[in-house]
Order: sequence, then structure tokens, then C-alpha cells
Amino acid sequence: MKHLEFDGRYMNAILTGKKKATVRLGKRPNLNPGDEIIIHSGGYALGKGVIEKVESKRVGEITDEDAFLDGFSGREELIRALKEHYRYVSDDSPAHVVVFRLVERFEKPVMSSDYAYEGNIPAEIAEMALKHLNLPEEDRNLLELFLKTGSLRKAAYRLGGLNKRYLIRETLRRAYEELKSRGLMKPKL
Repeated sequence: MKHLEFDGRYMNAILTGKKKATVRLGKRPNLNPGDEIIIHSGGYALGKGVIEKVESKRVGEITDEDAFLDGFSGREELIRALKEHYRYVSDDSPAHVVVFRLVERFEKPVMSSDYAYEGNIPAEIAEMALKHLNLPEEDRNLLELFLKTGSLRKAAYRLGGLNKRYLIRETLRRAYEELKSRGLMKPKL
């Protein structure tokens, strides 16, 4: 399932249905109509959604209607918000209006980092994977480092910096999916 992430300031607008779209600048997001998504805001997974439309245009072509769907009072307010989120914004900047619908709101927001493993604890996933799966050496080394250091953050620093967390997260996700497919772990959410 794909993920759509938002700044925490948009959480209430998403949950109340005021925000039904997002404008993303730069490269077109890997989202298409019909895609099922998990919607995140402020570090929490809020619920499941579906992509209804993705329209590519230039910033100069953004309309008030686009702004209303995005939860803003008008085009000017949306442009001001884009300038807070992006370093360079001009009328020629490529923009993508992603319209989505929240179809299932989680009973309570779940930490985004926990949602990736459907409520299972990363350390338990690592232990189970090392015990039950025939892992590639690189994956085994990453999971052992994670368990030895006790946190994603500390393991990432040992790998060269905080930006290396994704390596461990991807390994944990793959391991969890394999454990789940074998019936060794089940979703807790």
C-alpha cells in the first residue's frame, strides 16, 4: 500500500474532510486514481484513503478550486503555504494536484513508524526474522546491528548518519511481510 504524508498542521483538516487534496511540487508523485493509501500527518497514520485524481499543471495554473480542495480559502493562501514547504516556487514550477478521499479513519491515530509493521514491535520482528528466515547477509547484519544498538536511530548513526534509517526500516518491512506470509506474525492493528 502507498503512503501520503502531511505536515501535522493539516491533521484536523484531513480528519474533518476539509482537506481533500494536496498540491505537490516537482516530480509527479507515484500515485494514480484508484490507488489505496495510508494517510499520515504529524507522525501518525490517520486512516486509509483512495486516490481519486492526479492532475499535473504549473503553479501559475493553480485555481481557487484547487485551493478549496486543499483546505485553503483561495489560491493566494495555497501559494503562501507552498512557499513555506518548498524552497523555490515560481509560476513555472511543476505542480501536481492529488485529490484523495479518506475512506477509513483509524479509531485512534497510530504512530506512523508503528503502522509499517501493523502494530508489531520492530525488535520482535528482527528477532523472529533472524531466528526463522533465511536472510541475505546484508539484511541479517542490519537486523543484528539494530538489536545490538537498541534503536533505529543509534543503528543508523553507526551506518553513517540518521539518513540511513531507511535501510533498517526497509529490511524490517521485508522481514515482517515474509514472517506474515508464513503465518509466523499477524497484524495487531
